[in-house]
Amino acid sequence: TLQDTSSWIYGCMNSNSSMCLEATDLSWRAELLPTTKVVIMKLQDYPSLSHAVIQVPPTVSNKYTLDCEFFKEDARTVQLPVTHLFSFGLSSSKVLLNSTGLLYKIQLQHFNQIYQAFKIYIESHCQSLKERKPSVYRLHIPWSHEDSITVAKVPSFTEISAKLHIAQPQNDDRVPELNIYSSSDCQYEVILKTSLLQVLGQIIRFHAGALPVYVVSNILLTYGGQLSTLISTGQCSDFSLELVRTAKPYKVEPLISIVVFLPGFNWFREIWESLSLPEVDAAVLSSQDASFTLVSLILFLFGTGIAYWSAVFFSTSLRLFSSLWLTLIRPTVLQKDKLITPRRLCGMLSLALVSWTTCGAFAVFIIYLQYLFKVIKLHVNVRAEQNMLHGVNHSKETSQNSSIHTAKNQSSMDSISEATQSLSSSTTIAEAINSLKMHITIFNLFTWIVLLSLPSLIYWFKNLRYNVRLDPDPCRSTAIIIICILEILMNSSTSEVKSSKLLKIAAKVPLPLSVAMLVFGRMHLYKVPQFVTFSLLLHVLCCIV
Repeated sequence: TLQDTSSWIYGCMNSNSSMCLEATDLSWRAELLPTTKVVIMKLQDYPSLSHAVIQVPPTVSNKYTLDCEFFKEDARTVQLPVTHLFSFGLSSSKVLLNSTGLLYKIQLQHFNQIYQAFKIYIESHCQSLKERKPSVYRLHIPWSHEDSITVAKVPSFTEISAKLHIAQPQNDDRVPELNIYSSSDCQYEVILKTSLLQVLGQIIRFHAGALPVYVVSNILLTYGGQLSTLISTGQCSDFSLELVRTAKPYKVEPLISIVVFLPGFNWFREIWESLSLPEVDAAVLSSQDASFTLVSLILFLFGTGIAYWSAVFFSTSLRLFSSLWLTLIRPTVLQKDKLITPRRLCGMLSLALVSWTTCGAFAVFIIYLQYLFKVIKLHVNVRAEQNMLHGVNHSKETSQNSSIHTAKNQSSMDSISEATQSLSSSTTIAEAINSLKMHITIFNLFTWIVLLSLPSLIYWFKNLRYNVRLDPDPCRSTAIIIICILEILMNSSTSEVKSSKLLKIAAKVPLPLSVAMLVFGRMHLYKVPQFVTFSLLLHVLCCIV
């Protein structure tokens, strides 16, 4: 067939009235579309050509059609401004084409950023009902190889997604085009609308790597809010309630915007570089047109949702594990642990040695499992003590109601003793509940540190047969510090923290750390554990000082 022929169109350079004496092969100009071959030539580029010659192979049963036309490019080009990002699909841009030829170009004005995404609807109508070849719609992005082609019957209603993989380069003034390879005597109505779902998809697609930073930032703000509540009320609030109350984007977004804005001034950049401070990730993304004003806000809200539902999932799992534990194993009595014992010190040194000689992420994962066991055990003990206290109170009420007519003159000393014992048990359980809530938040923070270190752990495990020690290891130094911190924290309680002189400082630090994390960690995820580690180090100091 004609589509299978490699050379099929030629330009005649020297001819007489009956034959072509010299020709040049123009087949390299052809584009192969799903249903046809297309060649578009500008005549001013070939001033020496007198004819175009098409070589038609002999056929038996195959049928093909050959269409040719001369046209002015300006007459077949239509400009269509794209809708604004914040139109949310409520408004649209529309153009109506009454086709009299084979090709129309619709230039999509102001379509140049990766966060833009649109739905293009093309409806075709024809005057007669004769059989026609399918129409071909081609979305052409001139600065990258990401053209998309759609084939549609005529008449039909077709939907096309329009989004970019690469933003328009700064020195490139070319415009994306929708090329319609049409049928003559047909009408094409083109409607363009902003697609909100695809805009969100583009944001996640290009910024999903920074999403863990926003999740950890939300958890860190919640952690700071719990410490503040501990100062004001003496009680530790639930993670989910504190997340909703404390993790507000207006606390961090204005500061991030200021940090992104300031590097635009030369004097600020000179001062920044003279202090040898690291590059601001948020400013780099903004300068590369890889971000816009609301990207950070949207990612922050996504981070809030992920932090909330991950906490719900963990709380549900914790209740299931504790129920299973209570069924199989008898719980121990609640008691206050010492922060540091010789046994824990040996465990700390052992894990630090594992981190130094093998892989830091592996040591972090080991202490993560140890901390998980500790949290489950604490939850089991709290539930057991609550059940026991409720049972004792219920039995006392029943006993008092049944013997009230025989024991009206009960000893006052016995009443005071029972009340004191009940109050002491209630206080112990309340303190354990506060400690459990704080441990759950710290565990959520630690979970994301483990997730961010998983690539190192997987790489080390795959190459274990070649070398036991991962070198270089990006997690080694941070892992040793985290091991020392968690070996102390997992045995701490809120009663030690409440009386600390450093608690007010520890409660205020998470906010600037969250901002710094979003400023410096969006392109460098390895920095995130360092910010979390600093905050937890202050918590350890609160347990000691």
